[in-house]
Amino acid sequence: MRLRFLGKNSTPGDSPTLYASDRDSYVVQGWRVYAQDLLAQLDVPEGHSVVEVPTELFGHLVKDGVATGEIKRFTDPIMLVTEQGTCIVQGPQMRDAEALSQMRMPDYETCVEVPKSSITALLEENGGSDHQCPAR
Repeated sequence: MRLRFLGKNSTPGDSPTLYASDRDSYVVQGWRVYAQDLLAQLDVPEGHSVVEVPTELFGHLVKDGVATGEIKRFTDPIMLVTEQGTCIVQGPQMRDAEALSQMRMPDYETCVEVPKSSITALLEENGGSDHQCPAR
């Protein structure tokens, strides 16, 4: 799998990053979620993982031809929004060796792959509010 870098939201020591893949998907690199209180709220299938990223990371979607990167709906693959305003994103854990070789990822981060259609659906206005409650 080949990746195209879209952008990152970095602070010293942290580097959530967004990539577009050649498989009509996005790869979301973020902080590994270890907090048991967060994990207890999720049903994580085998082979999937969850990452925490700032919502602003999706602003980089405009570099992939999307009109806006502003999240309007917080539904799957965004499983939770934390009290700090970060998103918990769930998807198949990236295991593609070619893709991983293109990334710089500290031990406390991992990445998930989600279909482009799942992410772009989050950018669309919805008739009702489906924002999930902030994580506790």
